[in-house]
Formats: sequence, C-alpha cells, structure tokens
Amino acid sequence: MTSSASPAAAIESPAFTILCVDDEPNILSALRRLFRPQGYTVKVAGGGAEGLAVIDAERVDLIISDMRMPGMDGAAFLAEACKRQPDAVRLLLTGYADMESTIAAINAGHIARYISKPWNDQDVLLTVREALERRALQREKTRLEALTKAQNEELRSLNASLEQKVEARTAELRSAHEKLKQNFLTSIRVFSNLIELREGAVCGHSRRVADLARKIAVRLGMKPTEVQDVMLAGLLHDVGKIGLPDELLSKPVSHMSGDELGQWRKHPTAGQNALMGLENLRQAATYIRAHHERWDGQGFPDRLSGLTIPYGARIIAVANDFDGLQIGTLSPRRLKPEEAVAFIQQNRGKRYCPQVVDAFLEIMGTNEQMPLPGHEIGSNALRPGMVLARDLVGKDGVMLLAADFVLDENLIRQLRELEASEGTRLSIAIRPPQGS
Repeated sequence: MTSSASPAAAIESPAFTILCVDDEPNILSALRRLFRPQGYTVKVAGGGAEGLAVIDAERVDLIISDMRMPGMDGAAFLAEACKRQPDAVRLLLTGYADMESTIAAINAGHIARYISKPWNDQDVLLTVREALERRALQREKTRLEALTKAQNEELRSLNASLEQKVEARTAELRSAHEKLKQNFLTSIRVFSNLIELREGAVCGHSRRVADLARKIAVRLGMKPTEVQDVMLAGLLHDVGKIGLPDELLSKPVSHMSGDELGQWRKHPTAGQNALMGLENLRQAATYIRAHHERWDGQGFPDRLSGLTIPYGARIIAVANDFDGLQIGTLSPRRLKPEEAVAFIQQNRGKRYCPQVVDAFLEIMGTNEQMPLPGHEIGSNALRPGMVLARDLVGKDGVMLLAADFVLDENLIRQLRELEASEGTRLSIAIRPPQGS
C-alpha cells in the first residue's frame, strides 16, 4: 500500500469530488467512510435520477455506480452521465458474474473500470487514486492547453499591435527625418542668401551655381548623396567671403591688386574651416576648399591638378565660373550666356575637367527644351496646402521661400501684398502635395 500511496500524494485530493450512486444506504455509507479520510468531497445518490440531478448541479471528477438499481440501472445511468459530464471518470460496481452484461455496460457508458462486490477497500482506494491521478493529469493538460491558447491569442494580438505601432513609429520617424532634411536644406538656402545680401550684384549667384552643379552631377551619374553634397557646396561655396571687405567684393578678380588677390584667395580655405565642424557638411567643405583648383594645376589654394581635384569641386568650378562670367565677378565685362559657354568650352582640359565640361555642354545644349518643375500660377490662385515646386525668388534675386515649402493663408497674403507693393508679378510654381 505504501508504494501505491506515493503517486496519490501528488494529487490534491481536496480538489476532487466523488459521486457514489447506489440504492442501498449501507453501501453508500461504506463508500463515504472509505473516501472521506482521503480528503475527497463525497456526494451520494440513492438512484440514477438522483445521481443525474447531482451531476446537473455541480462538477464531479469520479462517479461510482452500482449496476443493479431500480428504475435506472447503472449502465443506463453511466451512459447518460457520460453525455452530461464526459470528463468525469466512471466506475461500475457489480455483483453479477454475467460478464456479457458488464462488458455491454462498460461499452455503453465508456466506463474506465468495474469493481466486483464484495470489494477490497485497498483495491478500491488504489483504483480511485489511479483514476483521479489520470483525471488530474487530464485536468492540468486541459488547463495548460487553455492557457497556451489564451497566451497565443494574446501574443498574436500583441504582435499585431506591435507591428502597427512599429509601422506608425517608422512612418513618424520617416516623416520627422524628411522634415529635418527639408529644414536643413532650407536653412542652408537661407544662409546662402544672407551671404549674398552683402552685394546686390551677386544676388542669386550661389543658388544658380548650386542648381547647375546639381544638374551636372546628375548627368555624370553621381549617387544621390553625392549630388546633395555638390548642391550644398554650390550654395555655400562663397561662405569664406564673409570676412572680406565690401570694396574687395565689389571688384572683379581681374582688377584686384596683388595684395587684394592674395586676400581674396583665402576664401576657399576659410569656407572649409567654417563648415568642418558640421558633420553633414564635411564633404561639401572639401569641395568648397578645392573649387578654385584648375585641371592644369595652376589653381589655388593647394595647386591640385587633374584627378587629384575632388570630383565635386571640379563640378563647382565650372558652374561657378559660368555664372561668374555673366555677373561680372571674374571680368569687368559681363558675358552673354553663349559667350560664357564658349569660354568654358575653350578651357576644357586646361582650367576645367574634360568630363565635367562635356556634361555641362550637354546640359546647355538641351537646357531650353527642359521644362521647369511644377505648374506656374498667379498669387490670386494660391490656396493653403499648396507646395512650392521650386525656390521662390524676388525681382532682386533674393530667395523668398525655398522649394517644397507648404503655403498657408498668412504666407499667401504676404506674397500678394509684396506683389502689390512692388508692382511686379512673382514666378510661383506649385506641385501637388506628396501622396496626392
């Protein structure tokens, strides 16, 4: 009995309910005395109908029923009990030697075992303990399956929620990154414009250099990040001139004295030094330092030549000189566009990189047929939410608003007032908002 009690110790006996059904009160009393010391909750019923009432009222874990009872025998009772509480273990008490009827009862009621009368108490206890141990395992299995299902559902819900949150957060970060990028580029454009305000003659120079340099870089097949560095260098290539005196800035390079020329030639290095502390502008700063180097090695500040000159700097050199020739910063006479193109072409392989000049000439050859971005409209047709397709520039060449700026009612009103006060019409190009 000791070995048989060991597995039963693992069962939490007080949690189990046993239903004993028999029409003989003394049998029920004997079963109650047998099971109660084991810690089980014992319910009794004097017949099948009474037993079914107990089953309908509460959960039971094990049912022991006598075979021969008036009205409803044990086989019929256990068969019906199986329908109402299929998880309960069913045992049959029988005093008959007729095995055929016992087997039929076992099959009909899905009875786990039968116990012969008179019984041995220890055998009955062992049978019940083993049955309840299986019941406990089944109950735990059911509990774990339900727990696993619930946890899987919760995990699935959490995963779906997490995916939605990640997507939403990614969209927010992407939007924030794009906004920071646009704000950064807008700040660079505004800063570039402020540099040019020192001298009205060069207003719009940096913007034009940046735009042409970007087109050349794209034509040469540079990567988007490299194209952006070239554009930034174009916008800021004259930042080193901030410290130069006004009278020097107003002179064409060809009219400068030796001392003045020496002072003027320091601006590429000064420009690089001013920007090197900004990580996003370090590559552009190297282009700024070298944008006055020449292909033949006669430039400054480092007298670089050929392929030793950074690619972006070679592009800035062509774009800068093309615009400078037309606004009179390189020579006292302002050249016409076709004259400036001829000058660039004549100095191919001398002052300028041949590959860059070729890309420049291709752009100049198709420039008139290239449509400007966006749809141009009058200020009276502007509506809040419209997006600028390109930089908005005033009649004096000063940039008023950067490309990709979203207009609101206040800005639209100010633009209309500006047109009215200056008696001019602004060239406003808009594009549909992203995603529309």
